[in-house]
Amino acid sequence: MSAEAETAAVRGLLDRVGLEAIVDVHTHFMPKRVMDKVWAYFDGMGPLVGRRWPISYRLDEAARVDRLRQFGVTAFTSLVYPHKPDMAEWLNSWATEFAAEVPECLHTATFYPEPSAPAYVRRVIDAGARVFKAHIQVGDYAPTDPLLAPVWALLEQAQIPTVIHAGSGPQPGRHTGPAPVAEILRRHPGLRLIIAHMGFPEYREFIELARRYPGVYLDTTLVFTEFTEQTDPFPPDARPALVELADRVLFGSDFPNIPYPYHHALESIAALGLGDQWCRKVFYSNARNLFGQVGATSGD
Repeated sequence: MSAEAETAAVRGLLDRVGLEAIVDVHTHFMPKRVMDKVWAYFDGMGPLVGRRWPISYRLDEAARVDRLRQFGVTAFTSLVYPHKPDMAEWLNSWATEFAAEVPECLHTATFYPEPSAPAYVRRVIDAGARVFKAHIQVGDYAPTDPLLAPVWALLEQAQIPTVIHAGSGPQPGRHTGPAPVAEILRRHPGLRLIIAHMGFPEYREFIELARRYPGVYLDTTLVFTEFTEQTDPFPPDARPALVELADRVLFGSDFPNIPYPYHHALESIAALGLGDQWCRKVFYSNARNLFGQVGATSGD
């Protein structure tokens, strides 16, 4: 499908549900050498997950930003994440510059369990960070690490959301799963956490955390698509929870690292049949309410 045809497909879906724009809370923009390594990881992922994971938007940075703009994405993130010490602060510097250059990007930051984390997290909060990213599987750390206790306290106090990849899909890690997240929420019940990928495959457990804690949100990244339904289908009996938590489900795509066209993620959500108002909340207004004004649209 050409870029023009796909843009028309995305815009057509928005028209059907009564929107002019999208907020995508789960997109990745990184320094080029880091993104190249991420793409190489996905290129070699086939033997690990039993199928290929092609990158649908292997474009240069400017072209990727332009593609999101064409789709009508008026706000998105630059989710960066470290896999070793002394990396997070460098990523934060890059993400700060990127957000300053790209007005649609929500100023994104990250952290790692290291003695310097509280100081650099405080600095980037003071610099205007609006969302953080924690990747438990790639970082290979426990969210309950004592070195992170002051970081979680800072984020709870500042009420800045963290997109946390803590589910055990597509590959489990030593510290993935709902139990460590439940523990940090027990310690910091006012935290705002966005559960990446709805926590798949532990959907039910993370939904229960969202029911228990009003600051827990669920992002739709990869969920409901044909790609994920083949291996980690969303349980049909959990669908009523999507209505119950309608104000705390957020659209995420994983752009550019998705193995299918962008519009397929949107269509898969609309195909749940939960109504246009529910779609408007997921695609736009829930994120607007969480992050503040992020763009103009109609029909909340």
